[in-house]
Amino acid sequence: MLTQSVRRCILSQRSSPVKIKRGTRGLCSTAPTDDLDRARALLQLCADRYYISPGESNAELFRRGWSCSYGPLGVELRRNLLQQWWHSVTGSREWVFGVNTMSSSLERGAGGARIVESERFQQILDQPELSKEQLTQQLNRLLLSSPSVRTSLFQGALEQFVPSLEMVNRKLPFGLAEAGLCFQPSGGSGCSAEVTQTSLVWFCSHRSSSQWLDHWARHRLKWWKKFALSPSDFSSIEVPENELEEHASRGVKILYKFPWGLESLETLWCRGNAELLQAYKGIHTKLQSRDGRKSVAHVVSVSGNVDRGMMAFLSNSLQLLRKEDSKKGLQQRKVLKLHPVLAPVKVALDIGKGATMELRQICEGLLQEFLEAKISAWPGYLETQPTSLELLNTKYDEMGVLFTVVIGENTLESGLLQVRSRDTTIRETVHISEISNFLSKYISAAEKF
Repeated sequence: MLTQSVRRCILSQRSSPVKIKRGTRGLCSTAPTDDLDRARALLQLCADRYYISPGESNAELFRRGWSCSYGPLGVELRRNLLQQWWHSVTGSREWVFGVNTMSSSLERGAGGARIVESERFQQILDQPELSKEQLTQQLNRLLLSSPSVRTSLFQGALEQFVPSLEMVNRKLPFGLAEAGLCFQPSGGSGCSAEVTQTSLVWFCSHRSSSQWLDHWARHRLKWWKKFALSPSDFSSIEVPENELEEHASRGVKILYKFPWGLESLETLWCRGNAELLQAYKGIHTKLQSRDGRKSVAHVVSVSGNVDRGMMAFLSNSLQLLRKEDSKKGLQQRKVLKLHPVLAPVKVALDIGKGATMELRQICEGLLQEFLEAKISAWPGYLETQPTSLELLNTKYDEMGVLFTVVIGENTLESGLLQVRSRDTTIRETVHISEISNFLSKYISAAEKF
């Protein structure tokens, strides 16, 4: 029994990918049917359009807000989201610095998940002469001598406090920001789930800590709403007193209304200074700031879940639109209206009617121009399977591509090309020499909005 229990904790929780079926397991059965259908449609779309790898188990990881196996567009969306978070946090106030702490350590507490060498683990299990008590002792020694993995980024920021305090000449307030992988309990399975977290740990005076919590709560909610198609789905609530973490005097949660219910995207705590004192064994002289009282800083922490944040923006941006088709009747059009700054692909390049070789050369030149301008482009012209323009538009709308550029005979004759907008479906005629500037201005304007 002991062997099976330990094996279950060490082995990976992820099963091999299987094909996603029409339904996705694990969704709350009390939600309305329309909400369940929307959730299933979103997860299927994410798998079909390269945001996550196929498989029910992988889709379930993503739905739960855990790190999963991402596809190319999912990787790019996460990169864009982290980049915007970083700019928002480090660029919003003076004295916010980035740090990068270790994901595992021999010095962090006795609890939590640990990294165990499988060979050493198996050697202990393969000793039949050991009694149950001896086996337990040896496994305990192995676990205690193995590095523990972090469950959050908070402890790492505390470890960086003293050198950072010296850097700012012992003046408050200042903050330490970090993003990275953490390992959290996965709800009774006995294994840890991977979660990509963001963290801002803000060090300030005792008198101002509550005001700083309010400041960062407003700042973070405004940031989430900035990139939302439907901002009202994002909200914040004060954490009830009976749900406060140990050492916390106040807490605020940033929530998103998923089809299956409200879930937390970020949590903010007023944590006092007990954990900071504990991290440095209560040595006050190292921790004292120059605020006229030689006091120890109080801590406000802001912790976010990037994987769940991605799911929130994908869910918020999905539009299920009905359209009339003279041949096929009433159909549903799915569009991922991701914010232009977050959209993984800004423009898709395709070929219309005309001399294929010459048109492809133009596409290759344009692609290089987009890459140099740091505009992410999808080289649709490389696909060998002939596809109608209508099917291409459907595909790119579901991918969340902002614009589709079609190079045709007109381009060869006059330099003009067709540009279709994802959000309006309107086609414009733009000269080839202006297209990069057109796209850059659009993205830049959306970022400043």
